Amino acid sequence: GSRTFSLANSGCVFRCLNCQNWDISQRKPEETKDPRGPELRLRAGVAAISSGDLERLSLFPEDAAALAASLGCPSIAYTYSEPIAYFEYARDTAQAARAAKLRNILVTCGSFEPESLRDIGRFIDGAHVDLKGFDEDVYRKLNTGRLQPILDTCKTLREMGVWVEVVNLVVPTYTDKLEVIRRMCGWLAAKLGPDCPLHFSRFIPMHKLTYLPPTPADTLLEARRIAQAEGLRYVYVGNIPGTPDVQNTRCPHCGKVVVERSTYAVLARYLEEAGHCAFCQTTVPGVWS
Repeated sequence: GSRTFSLANSGCVFRCLNCQNWDISQRKPEETKDPRGPELRLRAGVAAISSGDLERLSLFPEDAAALAASLGCPSIAYTYSEPIAYFEYARDTAQAARAAKLRNILVTCGSFEPESLRDIGRFIDGAHVDLKGFDEDVYRKLNTGRLQPILDTCKTLREMGVWVEVVNLVVPTYTDKLEVIRRMCGWLAAKLGPDCPLHFSRFIPMHKLTYLPPTPADTLLEARRIAQAEGLRYVYVGNIPGTPDVQNTRCPHCGKVVVERSTYAVLARYLEEAGHCAFCQTTVPGVWS
C-alpha cells in the first residue's frame, strides 16, 4: 500500500517482441530526454520546481533519492526499461537511497553477470524478476536472451536476502504451454521455496506481436491452478479485471484474505505491522512494515 518513486533510463539488454515499453527500451537516451540547456539540480525541494522544470530536472543519484523522499515515497523502483542497461546509475542511486533510509526495488529481466548482481544486490530490498518463459529456444526467439542466467539471478538474490517475486507473462503460441508452465512452477517451488510469489500476467497485443490475441483468461487461471498444485502458496493473475480473488493474498493457515487488491490499489489489509494475520496470528511472508 505504500508509494514508490519509479524511474527509468532508456535502453535494454533484450529485444522482446512483446515489449510494452518499447518506446523507452528500444531508444537512445537523447531520444527520450533533451539534454540541452543549463543543469537543473534539486536543491530547494519539490515546492521550488515547476512542472516545466520537472521535464528537464537532472536526476543525479542523490537528486533522485532527495526527490523520492520529498514526494513521500519510502522506496525507489528501477523499472520500465531495464536497470541492467543503466547499471552504474541504478547502483549509485540505490546506494544513495539506502543512505537516505529509503528502500530499493529492482524490476528486471534478470540477465545479470554474477559479479554485477552481487554489486547492486547489496542495496536492493525487493526484486521483481521477469521470468519470461522456461524454454531456451523460446527465450532466444521471443526475447533474444538465455534462460539460465535468469534462474541464477533468482537464486542469488534469494541467497542475498532480497525479497524476490517472479512475474511470468503468458504469451499465446510462445509461453502458454501448460506442461512447460508446470516445470517452471516446480522449479520455483524447489529452488526459491513455496513462499515465493508468482504473478501470471495476461499478454496484450503490442510492439511486434500485434497480430496475436490476448491470453485467454482460462489459460491464466489454469496456470494458476498448476502453480498451486506444484506447491506455490502465493499465485496471482494480472490484467484480467473483474475476476474475483486472483490478486488477493490469503493467510496460508486460516485461508482468510489478509490483503485485498484491485489492479494497483490495496482495498483492505488485515495484517499486523510485523506481517501477522489479524485473524489467526500466522506470519505471512513478505515485506510489510
